[in-house]
Amino acid sequence: MALSPVLGKLVSKRVVLASASPRRQEILTNVGLRFEVVPSWFKETLEKSSFAAPYEYAVETAKQKALEVANRMHVKHLRTPDIVIGADTIVSVDEQILEKPVDKQDAYRMLSRLSGKEHSVFTGVVIIHCSSKDNQLETEITDFYEETKVKFSDLSEELLWEYIHSGEPMDKAGGYGIQALGGMLVEYVHGDFLNVVGFPLNHFCKKLAELYYPPLKHTIQHIKHDSIPSVDTFESLSDGESESSSFKEHKGASKLDSPSGVIYNSENSSGVRTDSVIPLENQNGVSDNATKVPSKILDLMDGFRASKALFVASKLKIFDHLKKKSPQKAADIANEVGTSVCGTERLLDACAALGLLEKTPQGYRNTDSTNTYLASDGEFSLHGYIIHSNDHLWPLFTHLESAVKEGSRQNHRAFGKKTEDLFNDYYQSQEVKQRFMAAMHSIAHLTARDVATAFDLSEFKTACDLGGCTGALAHELMRIYPNMKVTVFDLPEAIANTSCFQPSEQCTAPVTFVSGDFFTDDLPEADLYILSRVLHDWPDEKIHVLLKKISTACKPGCGILLAEMLLDDEKKNRSAALLQSLNMLVQTEGKERSGSEYRGLLEQHGFSKVKTKLTGNLLDAVLCIKI
Repeated sequence: MALSPVLGKLVSKRVVLASASPRRQEILTNVGLRFEVVPSWFKETLEKSSFAAPYEYAVETAKQKALEVANRMHVKHLRTPDIVIGADTIVSVDEQILEKPVDKQDAYRMLSRLSGKEHSVFTGVVIIHCSSKDNQLETEITDFYEETKVKFSDLSEELLWEYIHSGEPMDKAGGYGIQALGGMLVEYVHGDFLNVVGFPLNHFCKKLAELYYPPLKHTIQHIKHDSIPSVDTFESLSDGESESSSFKEHKGASKLDSPSGVIYNSENSSGVRTDSVIPLENQNGVSDNATKVPSKILDLMDGFRASKALFVASKLKIFDHLKKKSPQKAADIANEVGTSVCGTERLLDACAALGLLEKTPQGYRNTDSTNTYLASDGEFSLHGYIIHSNDHLWPLFTHLESAVKEGSRQNHRAFGKKTEDLFNDYYQSQEVKQRFMAAMHSIAHLTARDVATAFDLSEFKTACDLGGCTGALAHELMRIYPNMKVTVFDLPEAIANTSCFQPSEQCTAPVTFVSGDFFTDDLPEADLYILSRVLHDWPDEKIHVLLKKISTACKPGCGILLAEMLLDDEKKNRSAALLQSLNMLVQTEGKERSGSEYRGLLEQHGFSKVKTKLTGNLLDAVLCIKI
């Protein structure tokens, strides 16, 4: 296996890893592979019992993850990747597949089953070569799997719970990470160690060598996608998460050597078999007659159009109408919402192209993810935040140039007034107040579970969510930690309007709401103070005032939990957080910060043991303890 020439072939290609796993990213980065990360929205709901062997389930899940990303980038983002890599790791014991535990009890169940036993770790890997022909995505799929045998020692109850309370099992297949604390559970490993970590590097490199320097002919599947698949999770402004897509797989396609390139069979829009040609690469790994299309730049140029299409469709409640009754024709929807037929049809077609709707001969209908995230009554509806983005953030962003020149917020230009109090704009009328609270509730509800489980908070008996608004995070904390008492402390205008946001089901004990200003009023006593999307609103001098006040109220051993979009230390990789920081420029005095910057602020006020966690959701988490 000569790896350097293979990597040289990939230098000029758009290589995409369809996984948010930091372990897979580290393994591939260390070998010198250059790639971008686009986490898949595919929701891992395949029926395990339908697969004859565990590895088949892992391979199929990896395939669907990669196909979803390839198709989404081609159709929604208008930038077709060259190669998409998908992977899925599972643990199998006693013929049962174990994935990531959903909570601590599930982690205990998994680890107890592994105690004293040998089990198998399977990773399914898929490599998809993509091309575009007549605006249709065509793919060549290569897949494989790796199996590693792992034996656990006999685990005591004390060791099991010590490991579970560390928090490490919660995002690991089988409930353990062999490369970290989980290594103390392992008696022996037979096979590829990195496969247990999450990616079989040796087998992957060999497969790349086979693909680019094939010793033998091998069978490749070919797939044509006519439309974007539906998804049932929302893309994380960090990425988090989608339903199984329906793809037509055309078996038995032939791959032939040709002076002009690789010829393979596909179908045109009429279902007729045709031949497509992909140019061969020259010695530098660049296609001889490839057209250079600045796809990323074009994607950015058109981004505002896609956003506004989403905003308008949401404001017209089109997704609500289609959730109640579908499919519907454009004329029927136009009649219901009071819009023109021609304009409505164009908007619906755009939403279908963006993957928000499905267009069928019978009419338009929502995808599952649209029902969940875009309908105003969806389980994790972002409708409130979308309306807030349209009515408040969009006008502010039109004055970004002035904000950059002046280094100050643009409320006076966007809304014709300048206010000293950050929240005066939001509480000026009942309508605006409800809209703002709905926006904050949308994000809090979507991120609450990941923030609440980022660290083990069971040692804290009381918590106070400062600026907790509707109590979405507070309710989630009480669901996960039923012995914890949680208080929400927010401005009187916010507390007075929380009733319509309360969950239908109640915890064993209700959340307590207390009104006040955390800058001027006494804080409720608590073992843990929570600041979710609070500190980014303020400059450093105001943050020091607030942290000093919290530090004074804290006893040794008390903590602070922050939930924010964390920048990376070099401020160059996390685009969603960097764009959010730009957003803060136009509307507040604050900014987004890195984990290191928050650590510096917290340590100045007597907080130590500062830990950060990238959740993979919109908000990340920081936990620290008062010394």
